[in-house]
Amino acid sequence: MAISSRKGLQLAQLLEQEGVTDNRVLTAIAKIPREIFIPDALKHKAYQNTALPIGQGQTISQPYIVAKMTELLLNAPVLPKKILEIGTGSGYQTAILAGIFGHIYSVERIKALQFQAKRRMNQLDFHNISMKHGDGWQGWQSKGPFDGIIVTAAATKLPQALLDQLNDGGRLIIPVGDEQQSLKCIDRQGKEFIEKAIESVRFVPLVAGDLL
Repeated sequence: MAISSRKGLQLAQLLEQEGVTDNRVLTAIAKIPREIFIPDALKHKAYQNTALPIGQGQTISQPYIVAKMTELLLNAPVLPKKILEIGTGSGYQTAILAGIFGHIYSVERIKALQFQAKRRMNQLDFHNISMKHGDGWQGWQSKGPFDGIIVTAAATKLPQALLDQLNDGGRLIIPVGDEQQSLKCIDRQGKEFIEKAIESVRFVPLVAGDLL
């Protein structure tokens, strides 16, 4: 992973002021060069705490949300090692996860975004990431079950396939809703799923079906 940049450190400090306290998350935020995930015309906004468009109708999430969702995974009852990410997008969240957890499995339905993200992971020298071009609603059954699942687009309801692919003791972090979206934290305890609402959020929708 890269050495922390001055702008990366400043962003990490800002997120700490916003309530992100886990040093593993803040260190990853400081070290990952966010500008490589952003179109050239918007690179000057790379270290602002804001979501930005990346093409194909998709966005790179606000750094606070990336950090918050990562921290929620780290705070699971059992520390996750094997993570499923739904919605690779630019690959920024993927890179943050890869700097902290054992292995990341990431699914993206838009082939062009997946191709770009894979190139960036090679550029950053991450080798603990597996990527798949697929429907996020279906997860990645052949690689499951997973200790942690993180979804970076809003589902209209909880995807049953993702609940099924969650390990006992595992944690799912997912935004749910249409106009009004809520970030949910779901812990699996045997056959039970304990759900907790974290905060209101705004994500692009989690689209099912046809791949692009």
